[in-house]
Amino acid sequence: MPESGDGGALGEPAGPEDDAAALAAGPGRVLVALYALFALAAGARAAVQLATRFGEAPVAYLLSAVAAVVYLVATVGLVRGGRGGLRTAVVACSVELVGVLTVGTLSLTDHAAFPDATVWSGYGRGYGFVPLVLPVLGLLWLRHQGEPAGEVPDR
Repeated sequence: MPESGDGGALGEPAGPEDDAAALAAGPGRVLVALYALFALAAGARAAVQLATRFGEAPVAYLLSAVAAVVYLVATVGLVRGGRGGLRTAVVACSVELVGVLTVGTLSLTDHAAFPDATVWSGYGRGYGFVPLVLPVLGLLWLRHQGEPAGEVPDR
């Protein structure tokens, strides 16, 4: 049977494999790579800090570990694709955005609470502000991916 441009056979809806491929294609590949890189970077940073200097700034180091988990969940959602992957990635990007805005603001207003930097301190200043921009780009990409099929998650 001839193939259509939507990924499924002519007259058939695209399958979950096609959804996953679309979510992680083009700009989605860049997002997957960035989220995976940040999961690795934040996770390694947190592991070293928690193992060697936990007593100095436990909140900051635990927040870096939380950031690593959020980045990993976003990566998995983007790679997984489909309705579940889309929702997982939207939740992870939303948590990330709230986290970077909250921690970024608190790190600038309450220096005593953050004696050492986290991934999200100063809105991600230590990482070139990528932690601030990444969830916005991620949410825009996910919104774009959900629109054609009418699968934009409830807001």
